[in-house]
Amino acid sequence: MGSLVVVTNLKTGESSAMRISDRGPFVEDRMLDLTIASAKAVGVYRAGMAMVRMDVYETPKPINTGGRWCVQIGAFHNEEDALALKEQLLAAYPGANVIEFRGENNFWVRIRPEGDDRASAEDMARHLQPVEGNAYLTRLD
Repeated sequence: MGSLVVVTNLKTGESSAMRISDRGPFVEDRMLDLTIASAKAVGVYRAGMAMVRMDVYETPKPINTGGRWCVQIGAFHNEEDALALKEQLLAAYPGANVIEFRGENNFWVRIRPEGDDRASAEDMARHLQPVEGNAYLTRLD
């Protein structure tokens, strides 16, 4: 969040600087979602998807050491399933903060290790096996 990046469309060479303002996408093999203005700037608006390169020029804290980390563990179409997973995670990780929140069409569940530590989040991501998809390491800042 807040990182300054330059995104380059590998097919056309078009590029644009932009600031990361939200998390995601949480879709395997996808690097980022662009706003309409950003997609137009790098020539992917009409195509919808494209192969891009993302160069990071500035981060709020050092990429490898700083930051607050969590694990995105699930996305559900109904709130009851999200709350059930939250309860399971709270039982398994009593010192962690488990967050459930509503997305546009989904309910998401994240687990934050004590201290938002990256190594702890990586360990959780390795051990958590969601019913569908994968657990994603997510930086909160």
